[in-house]
Amino acid sequence: NVPEFRVGDTVNVGCKIIEVKSGKERERIQNFEGLVIARKGEGVSETFTVRKVVSGIGVERIFPVNSPNIASITVTKKGKEEMYNIIKECLGTK
Repeated sequence: NVPEFRVGDTVNVGCKIIEVKSGKERERIQNFEGLVIARKGEGVSETFTVRKVVSGIGVERIFPVNSPNIASITVTKKGKEEMYNIIKECLGTK
């Protein structure tokens, strides 16, 4: 179940992380919350890019929509596509 979201929305993506420590596997979910800046492809090969700023440094991560490593996708805030361009101008990137 993938919710409807588009470029400009703020999403929270729950990623499954498998840690191996002294021979034992442990699975946990790590959340990555940020602004959707791109959606590419269609069908099985569809991907989306999420951007967030951590300690003044921009971090972008690309997720496949249909990946088994994604536990959940939650839309936290609906936005407009124009918001991304405004944010880029404020940060001084082109």
